[in-house]
Amino acid sequence: MKKIIPQIEPWIDEQETKAVMEAVRSTWLTEAKRTESFEALFRKKTGAKYARAFCNGTMALFAALKVAGIGKGDEVILPDLTFIASSNAVVLSGARPVLADVDQTSFTLSPDGIRQKITRRTRAIMPVHLYGQAADMDAIMEIAGAHRLVVIEDAAQGVGVKFNGRHVGTFGDFGCFSFYGNKTITTGEGGMVITQSSTLDARIYALKNHGRGRRGTFIHDEIGYNFSFNEMAAAVGITQLKKLNLIIKKKAALRREYMKQLSDLSEIEFTRADERCAPVHWFINILVEDPESLQAYLGRKGIGTRRFFYPLHQQPCYRLKGRFPCSEYAYAHGLSLPSSARLEPESVHRICSEIHHYYRHHPARRNRPRRC
Repeated sequence: MKKIIPQIEPWIDEQETKAVMEAVRSTWLTEAKRTESFEALFRKKTGAKYARAFCNGTMALFAALKVAGIGKGDEVILPDLTFIASSNAVVLSGARPVLADVDQTSFTLSPDGIRQKITRRTRAIMPVHLYGQAADMDAIMEIAGAHRLVVIEDAAQGVGVKFNGRHVGTFGDFGCFSFYGNKTITTGEGGMVITQSSTLDARIYALKNHGRGRRGTFIHDEIGYNFSFNEMAAAVGITQLKKLNLIIKKKAALRREYMKQLSDLSEIEFTRADERCAPVHWFINILVEDPESLQAYLGRKGIGTRRFFYPLHQQPCYRLKGRFPCSEYAYAHGLSLPSSARLEPESVHRICSEIHHYYRHHPARRNRPRRC
């Protein structure tokens, strides 16, 4: 039986094992010096002035919304095509998520879509750097400035991604990242909030630390929560960040190899990034006429793939009205191929061979999908 090829898996080896064991043997397991080192290294990688590690990316978004003063009666504009945590964080804050369609090329939040959804209740914009491709931050910041809106960048999938030479997450008031197990770098669970403002950073820290500005005191100036990190996760994170540049290079090379081996198939279109973006290919995505059928075929061959995010307005827990043609198009045609940084050449060849075989034997599905 052939080895199963997962759609994604982290690059974990003896370096992470050693770092975790050192943290455990230190007997100081709660958030401390290793977390501070992880935050410092993340600041260096992104160019952010301040960074605070969180228990996960969803709570990082929630904390940014709370510190921004966003709550009941407010509206936050975000893309219809994103993981549901983006909108759930808005709901958790008490505000109302307002969905806008995405760009037809990058599938990130459309500036025109934002303009159409602004009302007197709009307080913030939450662009999502989807699948490692940057949203149009020039246009989004211009819109935010004109309407005096807070910008909270959901960069959960954007570690290492740059727009006009600048790391995503550093454009808005806050940048929020995730280190979940399938992300470009992982700590198992975990997140980060970055900002360029010392005032906002102090408030973020107090919110995640039970409403106090430092540990070791039991006087709490405000209502806060426990969104702490831990030293084992920090040990993994430090090791992962040191691998980041190599991970980015390997993912770029992997995408080039896919494009080379599948270049003769007119039925497949690879997704494209804004030319101002230096993407990190968290997932390597293609557009095909019938992704469900191709996914099922590859699954039978032991090859893992993943459909695109389900449009938020169609989620059973939301069921919102509106027209989102590009979001719906992306879901209807998008498929994520195996995208692990350590995917072996023979595995890539096997995947591409099976895709070729599929199209040779399914001529009815050879149409190339039309644009939204």
